[in-house]
Amino acid sequence: MDEYTKTSQLDDIFTAMADPTRRAILARLAQGSARVTDLARDFPISLNSTSKHIKLLERAGLLTRTITGRDHLLTLNAAPLSEAAQWIAHFQSFWEDRLAALDHLISARRKEKDHG
Repeated sequence: MDEYTKTSQLDDIFTAMADPTRRAILARLAQGSARVTDLARDFPISLNSTSKHIKLLERAGLLTRTITGRDHLLTLNAAPLSEAAQWIAHFQSFWEDRLAALDHLISARRKEKDHG
């Protein structure tokens, strides 16, 4: 997989996760699969709006849809979240290193001030 494709997938994941309704849908699906109509009842938005949120989550690969007759059953696919978590972890390490260096600098200056 090339870097552009990885970036595009991360964009889709972060776009999907940026909305509180979509995060709530994922949290609900973490408890178990659900029909689209059942999910729509859980939120104070229309079925059409719920469907638009679901399509964004599908594009990000965060859920799968199984169609049986007229029922559309949605299931959480948390695997793409690990890629996003790895990306975030890289920057967490970066900031932890920077904050540790800042702490060291501040401590050194305080010692100089106290002894100087």
